Amino acid sequence: MNLDRAVDAYLRHITIERGLSDHTVAAYRRDLAGYAAWLAAHDILAAETVTPAVVSQFAQERTASEPAPAASSLARLQSSVRGLHRFLMREGITSDDPTGKLRPPKAAQKLPKALTIDQVAALLDAAGPEPGDAAVPTDPLRLRDRALLELLYATGARISEVVNLDVDDLGHGDVVRVRGKGSKERIVPVGSYAQAAVGAYLARVRPELAARGRATPRLFLGARGAPLSRQSAWLIIQRAAERARLTVHVSPHTLRHSFATHLLQGGADVRVVQELLGHASVATTQIYTHVTVDALRDVYLTSHPRAR
Repeated sequence: MNLDRAVDAYLRHITIERGLSDHTVAAYRRDLAGYAAWLAAHDILAAETVTPAVVSQFAQERTASEPAPAASSLARLQSSVRGLHRFLMREGITSDDPTGKLRPPKAAQKLPKALTIDQVAALLDAAGPEPGDAAVPTDPLRLRDRALLELLYATGARISEVVNLDVDDLGHGDVVRVRGKGSKERIVPVGSYAQAAVGAYLARVRPELAARGRATPRLFLGARGAPLSRQSAWLIIQRAAERARLTVHVSPHTLRHSFATHLLQGGADVRVVQELLGHASVATTQIYTHVTVDALRDVYLTSHPRAR
């Protein structure tokens, strides 16, 4: 089979049958477009003619390319190539898998950057007023911004998961139904602060925003009534961080990291945190335990009279 057709078939498979997110499919598409172009430059145009030696040469050249790619990018690229050839073998398009001996590079373990509880509080206050505040903000969108950030921190959900929430996903108010990677659903509790913030937004802001645009079930709306985008949500967080004068880098994922770290510091079981975050493997969640151990070590070294 022609390689371009093979790549198209695989992308349809991971989109329709595996239900991967648009963001993930786009990453696979970029990786495999580069792979197919490299093969074409080496006069390899059919999937059946790809050998282990060819795949190994491709991996070696990508590893040695300048500027040096991150280990995580190389690992994802190799995962894309491996997934393609395994799919082709399962479908009977090729007789074997040339990536069988391909080993992904070891990515250096990066500890998530989490805010302190005081920094989170400052960020939330900078986003917008608390629902009980007597002063009404001149910009009602600040109530939406507060609700967005409160919900992100209360649930630990990814930014894409939160902007894709529908009003009906709120359930009874104290839980939210989140659709994660691979269209997997999970139920996450929502604390009283986030409940109050979302309730104020729904009562005082969303009806006006909804009237400006076409009818949509999305929970968070933009100034013109359209569903709030990931990019707009990112800017909301950046503006709040600037108003809070935080000197650390803050992104949507920062609130997710902070959620997990603060739960573990408070004594939550790592398996529970795994379920709340929607991690397929507990190994992914366990990276946060290193963060809390580091915090304990710092306290010990600065507090114990015979630690040094």
